[in-house]
Amino acid sequence: MTPRERLLTALERGKPDRLPVQVHNWMPYYLNNYLDGCDAYHAYARFGMDSVIYVDPIYKISDESKAKWIVDRKDLGLDDSGNHCWTQTITTPEGTLTLSGSYNDITSWETEPLIKSKEDFELFRKYRPVPDSLDFGPVIAAQNRLGDGGITRCCLWGYGQSGPWQSFCYLVGTEQAIYYAFDEPEWVHYVLQSLTDPQLKVIEMMKGMLIDLVETGGGAGSNTVISPAMHKEFCTPYDRQQHDALHSIGIKVVYHLCGGLMHQLDNVIANGADGLETMTPPGMGGDCNLAEASRLVGDKLFLIGGFNQKDGFEFGTPEKARELVFECHAACPNGGYICSPSDHFFFGDLANVQAFADAAKECLY
Repeated sequence: MTPRERLLTALERGKPDRLPVQVHNWMPYYLNNYLDGCDAYHAYARFGMDSVIYVDPIYKISDESKAKWIVDRKDLGLDDSGNHCWTQTITTPEGTLTLSGSYNDITSWETEPLIKSKEDFELFRKYRPVPDSLDFGPVIAAQNRLGDGGITRCCLWGYGQSGPWQSFCYLVGTEQAIYYAFDEPEWVHYVLQSLTDPQLKVIEMMKGMLIDLVETGGGAGSNTVISPAMHKEFCTPYDRQQHDALHSIGIKVVYHLCGGLMHQLDNVIANGADGLETMTPPGMGGDCNLAEASRLVGDKLFLIGGFNQKDGFEFGTPEKARELVFECHAACPNGGYICSPSDHFFFGDLANVQAFADAAKECLY
């Protein structure tokens, strides 16, 4: 099989010739510090993995929308830990919003949420720019470059990650989102639908974009953050709208839970996703028992992830990486599975990554 055939077979919950293997995107930090600044295509080729290229279309915003959402970002310099700090003021026709954050060579994060009141959310809802058209050019270019070497995938447009609940947590902060859900659930449902509606319009614009997979969801829906009952109320109805819309234009969906997921399996089935990631094991802060998840839902969902990158890449040896790949393969004997680190990774000896890729080639079905 070609890498593309192998990956697509797994997405159909079938058995390819051998275990497909990818990474959950190549982080710039790893590419720059371990791989001489090469791009994702060359990184995949170097290790002989099946290429999964993360690429988004260009979301085009009208000048009229931009004029009602004027962003002024100021650099605040370095903090005591050497992190770059910034603050941002957004001016709308009816008021301003503020946001602060930091970043370093590895990642970025927000230190002050954008939405601090219901009035703030109304400004966001009313004036936040929404795409009025999409340019598929980057996706087409990626597909042309890949050929049979792999597949393309993207996230659904949104604030933060793709899921409405995840976006709400980005907007107000995770703890505050949970408080709102208990204290003012009707308002939270109003917010979630307000976040979903423009996404449905963007999905309509995606018709004809031949992307192989779209990611939705987000770690804030994991059962290490909220209960299954909360997930069922505040995630499932809005996730289902997204997934039904994506399916109506022929696009497969992978639902992203980068934390505890064993108690959310029924909810993922209910939201209509085609697959589930990142199958995070306990050693990485999740609760995934990959063999049990495969037994319970492997006939309904393809699975991606499960590899412990801390033990296999960062602190591991080639022998350990190899052992972990064999364990993942044994956990999913019926196929429908792509072996991948259970989320982004930033450190790891090249020999360990090579052993990860090589071991998959020995895992035959």
